[in-house]
Amino acid sequence: MQLPELTDGRLLRRYKRFFADVELDDGTQVTAHCPNTGSMRSCLAPGAPVQLSFHDNPRRKLQWTLERIDMGHGWVGVNTHIVNSVIAEALQQGRIPQLAGHKRLKREVRIELPGHEPARLDMVLDDESPDSVYIEVKNVTLLDDGFLQFPDAVSKRALKHLRLLTDLADNGHHAVILFAINRPEGRCFRPAREIDPDYAQALETALEHGVSVIPIRLIHRQREIVTGAPVEYTR
Repeated sequence: MQLPELTDGRLLRRYKRFFADVELDDGTQVTAHCPNTGSMRSCLAPGAPVQLSFHDNPRRKLQWTLERIDMGHGWVGVNTHIVNSVIAEALQQGRIPQLAGHKRLKREVRIELPGHEPARLDMVLDDESPDSVYIEVKNVTLLDDGFLQFPDAVSKRALKHLRLLTDLADNGHHAVILFAINRPEGRCFRPAREIDPDYAQALETALEHGVSVIPIRLIHRQREIVTGAPVEYTR
């Protein structure tokens, strides 16, 4: 997926979840929107190089958006709003082998399943047949103890999605949780048991019930993000 023009700077601080103060390379200080609801643990450090996009929209309160940060080994993608578009493009181009061969992709699909409140999943691969694939995508930036992990904070929303996928699998559907590994370091992925033990247990249950777990690396280029190789899942 192509990125907009990016501007270099250094992070000063992130605060109130959605704000980041940045000093641009020309010395100007700006406040950028931080489109990430997580703790950003292990991908947040004052003085770290960052890149911002600029949006000349008078309706926006903040014209700058924090896109990525370099923790010393390459770009970490912190804009969670664009990850689904990266994955959707890869699916449409057949670049995720486990999910290739489907004709139609739908996004933000409303799901109504008995026992669950109506909810939306990120994507459905739909061939107008019983072989539809239900997909939820999660952005992974946490690196702890050498392992890539999710979530970086307790997430009731993520747990809700995982339980929905589990019940879809129980009803005979192909359900997938796709972890988008949005940083270059780390060879193995696992759930963050110490941070959210309920989610970790739910992921184990989902596997037992037939939900497919696909961790896949995202590759950051100068003005582009693409999918790369799969990452090993370990329990």
